[in-house]
Amino acid sequence: MHKPDLAAAIALQTDVSRQVAGEVLNTVLDEITNALAFNQRVSLPGLGVLAPVERAARNGFNPASGEAIVIPAHKAVVFRPAKALKEAL
Repeated sequence: MHKPDLAAAIALQTDVSRQVAGEVLNTVLDEITNALAFNQRVSLPGLGVLAPVERAARNGFNPASGEAIVIPAHKAVVFRPAKALKEAL
């Protein structure tokens, strides 16, 4: 499912236009992004938790050349699914 499909499903279930549903979806996604950018966890009951994490620098290699490289430290997002989501799958 892609973002327009999700907006269409929201519009269908809530009796609002696709445009309004798309704007609401964009707002929700923007707020989730902003929360993660400020190192806040985002909990979506029934779905799971999105949490920012710090990944340490590590050694790796270039698979094309076999050359050793250093992968720098960076931020990432982890998703931990809720029990209800795990059971639904």
